[in-house]
Order: sequence, then structure tokens, then C-alpha cells
Amino acid sequence: MEKNQNLTEGPIGKKLLLFALPLLGASFIQQLYNMVDILFVGNLLGTESTSAVGASSLLTNCIVGFFTGLSLGTGVVISMAAGQGDKEKIRNTIHTATGLSLAGGVIFTAAGLLVSRRMMIWMNTPEEILEEALIYIRIYLLSMLPLFLYNMNAGIIRARGDSGTPMLFQLLGAVINIIFDWISIRWWGMGVDGAAWATFGSQLAAALCSVLYLMRRKDEYHLSLRKIRISGKILSEVLRIGVPAGLQNMVITLSNIFVQTAINGLGVTVIAAFTVYFKVELVIYLPIVAFGQAATTFVGQNMGAWRLDRVRKGVRTCIRIGLVYAVGVAAVLLPAGGFAFSLFSPDRAVIEAGMRIIRVTFPFYWLYVFLEVHADALRGAGHSLPPMAIILLCVCVLRTVLLMTFTHIWGSLEAVAAVYPSAWLAAAVCLTLYWKYFLRRLRE
Repeated sequence: MEKNQNLTEGPIGKKLLLFALPLLGASFIQQLYNMVDILFVGNLLGTESTSAVGASSLLTNCIVGFFTGLSLGTGVVISMAAGQGDKEKIRNTIHTATGLSLAGGVIFTAAGLLVSRRMMIWMNTPEEILEEALIYIRIYLLSMLPLFLYNMNAGIIRARGDSGTPMLFQLLGAVINIIFDWISIRWWGMGVDGAAWATFGSQLAAALCSVLYLMRRKDEYHLSLRKIRISGKILSEVLRIGVPAGLQNMVITLSNIFVQTAINGLGVTVIAAFTVYFKVELVIYLPIVAFGQAATTFVGQNMGAWRLDRVRKGVRTCIRIGLVYAVGVAAVLLPAGGFAFSLFSPDRAVIEAGMRIIRVTFPFYWLYVFLEVHADALRGAGHSLPPMAIILLCVCVLRTVLLMTFTHIWGSLEAVAAVYPSAWLAAAVCLTLYWKYFLRRLRE
């Protein structure tokens, strides 16, 4: 991957694709942790255990989403510093980011443990799965510190143009997760607690690998444990970009609680169907996210080098690739969705409910390409507040209003599913218009 570090030169399409593919692999592998949990839990423990895992996922995603935004801020700061050739700033950012991830991991784990029961009750979690869901989430929360540490280090490594190394660390973690899921559930007879402990072990392995990798480097990306401290100047820059992205992720997840509450009110079968759906849709969602992440690093490096022509061309290229992919995969999954759902649950009622969901959402998933790429490109340029405001308004406020309206009129799982493409459309239009405005401002 060394030859792909400099994204400010060379053929744009080829470099973006080569950079995005390992990002896609890493995203799939990271999501594989919980997906494997669902596979083992759904096939060996049953529908109620599947629902317990699904009902607990939003709370952990809320915490992870905030810190993922902070790691994005770190990546943007390092990408711009790399484009400018500022090695000292890269060193300071790495050690500040490590200190931030250690402190944040402890704080968010403790906070999650304190509010988990109250949040699960507030989300209208059915009584028959509440205790099982709490067991899963409380063990899973122990994974927050290594997960934060890995994500922060992965952002640092990717910012230098190396998207392959973090993928390898995630691959190791995934293998560990599969092995321990099989052993704990199939052979030791554990329940959802076995799946949660397997996830903890895999996340810990990936985090340790990322730390050791940075410690062994001999350049400006070297991590020294003795130098870990939080620089106020660097921290303010990271927070300026990362906090809006983190708050956006957090608020979106909180708004998902309203959606999950509506889902929970439709019964255990629908909860399980949406739980599986959120895994099946990753086949479309994760590549789009990978193209957005590639746009962030690409725009960051080229803004640092002030290559505005490449910024415009790079974003257009990401969108074209994303559209082709989203439309193609949706066309395949719409008729083959039943098979995909059957991999996670043998329950015929769950499969049929899942098919009703994807018929509403998948035909419109191409809208998400415009949303993701333009938002991440703006963040890569250091403008994190505008995409946060647009996405919160469209994906949170508008979606919640639509949720109440649709469920009041129809009261079905299709009504819940329809709020997703409706919000995507509004956000995609607004972000596309703002991106065009931003480009005009750059030319002035």
C-alpha cells in the first residue's frame, strides 16, 4: 500500500477504487462481528435471543457513533497535515488521539452500564427479552475501549493513505470472533453472553494490533506510550471537525430509538425481521460508506495540497461508482432477499416480514450515495457543521415526524420502513445543493 499513500497525484478513479476496496473490506469485517453473533444466535438460540441482540444494539451504536465521529476528526486533521507535509502536527495529533480514545473509552463504558436498563425499558423492549438483552449489552459495553482505540488508530493509518493494514487487523479479529462464537454457543452451551464475550475478545485483538503497528513505525506516525498526552490546540481542531460528526451519529442513533420503539410495538417477529434486515442491508450500505470514507481522506489530502480540481473530480467519481454499485446490488437482492434472510433466521414469518421491508427500501437505496459521499467530502474539507445540520434536520427531525405520521395512518411495518427512503431523499437533495454551493465558494 505504500505506493498509494499520496492521493494528490495520479489517476483519480484508480486511486480511489484501490483506497476504497480495503475500506470496504474493513467495514464488512467489523460489521461481521455482530453479524456472526446474529447468525449463531438466530440459528442456535432462536427468535427471542435474536430479538434480544437486535433490541440492545441501538444503545451501543449510540456510544460508538459519537466516538467514530471523533476518529473522523482525527483522520481529517492528519490528512490535511499529510497534504501540507507537516510531520510535527501528525505526531502531536497521534498522541492526542490516543489519549482521547483511552479517556473516552472508560467514560462511555461506565455511562453505558449506568443507563442501559433505563434505556431498554424506555425503548419499549418486550419484557420476555429484556433481561437477555441486558446481559448482552452489558458484556458488549466492555468492548467500547478497545473498539474506540482501534477506530482511532485505523483513522490515523488510513489518513496516510494506507487502507489495507486496518483491514488485516479487523480480519484477525473476525476470525477470533467466529471461533469463540462457535465454541461458546455450540460447545459450551452459553447464550447471548457467549456471543458478547466473543465480540469483546475480537475487538481487543484488533485494538492491540493497531497499537503495536503504530509503536513499531519509525516515521512521523510512530506512537510512543510515554508521549501520550492531550494537546489543547490539536484537541480543539479534532473536536471542531469530530464533534459535529459524532453528535450527528449519536443523534441519528437516538432518533433510531423512536424507530425501534415503533418496531418493538409490532411484536417479536417484526423485531427479529428488522434485526436481520439491518444485517442484510449491509451489503449495500457498507460499500457506500467506504466510498464516503475514501472521499474524506481524498478531499482532506487534496485540500491540504490545494488541488481543488482533484477535489471536484474525486467526489464525482465516488458518486458514479456508488450509484452503479447501489443500483446493481439492489436489483440482485430484491428477488434473492428470501435466501439472504434465511441465512440469519429459519423462521418463515421472519423471512416474509423481512421481504416486505426490503421491497420498500432497496429500490431507493441509490439516494444514500449522494447523502454519504457529499457529507463525507465536506467533512474532509474541514466543514463538519453544515452536513451535521442537514442530516440531523432530514434524518432525525423529518424522519421522526414521518414515522409518527406514517404509523398513525397505516400502522404496519411498511409504514416504518418507508421513513428511511423518504429521509434519504430530503438529505440527498440538500447535501448535493450545499456541495455545489461550497465548490462555488472555493472558486471565488
